[in-house]
Amino acid sequence: MTRGIGWYVHHQGAGHLQRARAVAGALPRSCTILGTLAGFDTAGLDVVDLPDDRPLGAAAFDGRDGEAERPESLHYAPLNHPGIRARMARIAAWAERTDPALLVVDVSVEVALLARLLSVPTLVVRLAGTRTDRPHLEAFRSATRLLAPFPAALDGSSVPDWVRAKTLYAGFLGAPAQGLTEGSRDIVVVFGRGGTGGSLADLAAAARAVPDRPWHVLGPVSGSGETPDNLHLHGWVPDVEARVAQAALLVGGGGDGVVALAAAQAKRFLCLPEERAYGEQTEKAEALARLGAAIVHPGWPPASAWPGLIRDGLALDPAVIGALHDPDAVRGCAAAIEALVRHL
Repeated sequence: MTRGIGWYVHHQGAGHLQRARAVAGALPRSCTILGTLAGFDTAGLDVVDLPDDRPLGAAAFDGRDGEAERPESLHYAPLNHPGIRARMARIAAWAERTDPALLVVDVSVEVALLARLLSVPTLVVRLAGTRTDRPHLEAFRSATRLLAPFPAALDGSSVPDWVRAKTLYAGFLGAPAQGLTEGSRDIVVVFGRGGTGGSLADLAAAARAVPDRPWHVLGPVSGSGETPDNLHLHGWVPDVEARVAQAALLVGGGGDGVVALAAAQAKRFLCLPEERAYGEQTEKAEALARLGAAIVHPGWPPASAWPGLIRDGLALDPAVIGALHDPDAVRGCAAAIEALVRHL
């Protein structure tokens, strides 16, 4: 009987589950998704739903767990947390019951190290940014291979050589390409689920600074007040890709989802990286700027900067960012995982 694999997804949002679903569908063997999956669409997937491990009484994971007493090779290991105890026990029981050929860990230092203790080979997902702290490096060292869900050209300059050598650069996973739309004058602004969203006052100021173009905003926006006629707030929409396809210029942060969307659709891109742990967005944005694939401005620009930024963004060659998209990334990643399993 062919041994299956597992794909662990942490509390990072729909993007992690999306890439797990995409690659699992292309694998020639069974794949079980493990994670806290309440609220996510798991139709058609084989799943192991795990108890929540976030801080007791907290609405979200914030990493606070008594750092002064925590072992230096771990990121999050609070004591007396029944959810963590049950979560790790359930992962161990699944591994003992199914004898998996491989566990993809996306992402968790603790689960990567648990899998090593359970004698299960791992493919540990390595996100962008400077992740050279001891816990990350120990997780990377424990892994059979590492998986970067972005192109090698966007990797940070400070990544150790041994980490690069161990990394499978899969490219952006699960970002569908769209046909190019010519003649549009639209500026499309995208706010994802991982950030704070947009400010109505800031958006209104930007739209007033560039009044000759329609502005379409996708995602959450906070605040109230008057809006100029060229500013259109759409909120959450089910057809983000189709709306981005209409853009003359895409504006968004430096997260994998927005950058992958810009690359998949070869869209001129104004990247506004947000502060994230380990410089995840800023390092990726620096690489985009270095390649000439995007115009980059750290954080939301003042109103006076918008005319120049829009002008520079529209002057970009969209083929540069389009070259970062690999239409076969999902199939290639699945094939690489299968080859890895066969050689274990």
